[in-house]
Amino acid sequence: MLAVAVKDFQGESWLSAVLADWQLVADAAFSDLVLWVPNRTTFEASAHARPAAAPTLFYRDIIGNSPRSDWAKQINQAWTTKEPAFGSELERFEGNASRVSAYPVFTPDKSKDSMPIAIITRHTNLGESRMPNKLKLNFVAVGEELLKMISEGCYPTAESGSAPKRGAPRANDGLIRLDAAGRVLFASPSALSVFNAAGVDGELEGRLLAETVKALPTGFNQVDEGLPLILTGKGAWRSDVDFEGQTVSLRSVPLMSDGKRNGAIVLCRDVTQLRVRDRELISKDATIREIHHRVKNNLQTVASLLRIQSRQTKSEEVKESLAQAMRRVSAIAVVHDVLTEGVDQDVSFDQVFKRILTLVPETAVTNNTQVTTEFEGSFGELPAERSTSLALVLTEIVSNAVEHGLEGNPGVIQVTAEREKKILRITVEDNGVGLPEGKLGSGLGTQIVKTLVESELRGKINWTSPIRGGTRVVLEIPV
Repeated sequence: MLAVAVKDFQGESWLSAVLADWQLVADAAFSDLVLWVPNRTTFEASAHARPAAAPTLFYRDIIGNSPRSDWAKQINQAWTTKEPAFGSELERFEGNASRVSAYPVFTPDKSKDSMPIAIITRHTNLGESRMPNKLKLNFVAVGEELLKMISEGCYPTAESGSAPKRGAPRANDGLIRLDAAGRVLFASPSALSVFNAAGVDGELEGRLLAETVKALPTGFNQVDEGLPLILTGKGAWRSDVDFEGQTVSLRSVPLMSDGKRNGAIVLCRDVTQLRVRDRELISKDATIREIHHRVKNNLQTVASLLRIQSRQTKSEEVKESLAQAMRRVSAIAVVHDVLTEGVDQDVSFDQVFKRILTLVPETAVTNNTQVTTEFEGSFGELPAERSTSLALVLTEIVSNAVEHGLEGNPGVIQVTAEREKKILRITVEDNGVGLPEGKLGSGLGTQIVKTLVESELRGKINWTSPIRGGTRVVLEIPV
């Protein structure tokens, strides 16, 4: 919807940035926010944010609707004047008293000739309003400043830093308002509780936040380069601070007016338990990767023992059997090797198959032939347990094509993978002699392939010999 209304890429990108960060505005303003984008004749609701700590005015979805006539008046006023438009009278919506204001949305390159790219309306539900307290007055003032910054094209502020977004603080987790010098003007009860638990004695208001945190145990021992910017409100940054037995996530949002910084808000949240779990997950992932690494090494040791045994035997039949066993073990080792590189249990099978193809030259040398392999398409990602079975299946099919299809003659083996919504279709073709008398053999390799495809992969497999010659194997596996 945004792409239709906002045709230039910069405008669409900026709207996406606003929507990614406007929940903070809704929570601070204690109001519903609705984004209106222009269409051919009027405006259309494109996005909606409900406040977390205040009653919403909209119990039903408003996205896709046109504005009411009383809202349209303010929306049009904000659009034409390029300035916020404030309603002077209370309005009724679904039986609730409300107040509506409209704010034009501009990109950061705003100029005198720039037009808004959208309008944000703020809808405050007054049906359950009470006498405003200190917390609400400060929150609402912050919300109004952020909305004004949107109208000036300077919110959201570009954020940087490498701290994880998991556990990122929200307005209701704890909010501190700073002046331009970094002195605390207001600290919500939740924010005060967070810093009291970290070791701050008494109130925060009236104190320089950076100096207060610096005096705490271990507060500045692990210095994130963005931490001073956060505590003074001079830059938009997110970081974690480790105190004694506590981890606090901090995020700063500079407040701007007429292009100048006049203060900031700092959001804070106790994320101690989240970080403990993160470390446990990292430790678990490392353990799993180590297990896969050891399994891979053990399988490679087994393959080496088979290779040594093959060299010592004089029987060609035994050598062939040991070579086949070695390839099967190596195919399983490839899957475990790929699993050591990531924490997911889904495997990029394209990577697995490319490593399987590296086993083909050894098979070709054994059979005194030259083989060219071609691969098209993509397998996509598959669960690890299915990857092992499919790796064995394709190893057998490709090896059979080299050994029995080409029969010592140079040739080409082409593999095509087509991933549809629910089916993975794999075709393996060679330009060899084809199936003897058009019939499929009954060797161990064929039995392994059929068993794995039908039982483990729950798929179908079909061998044919095209008229032009060679063998074609088609696998259909549900995904």
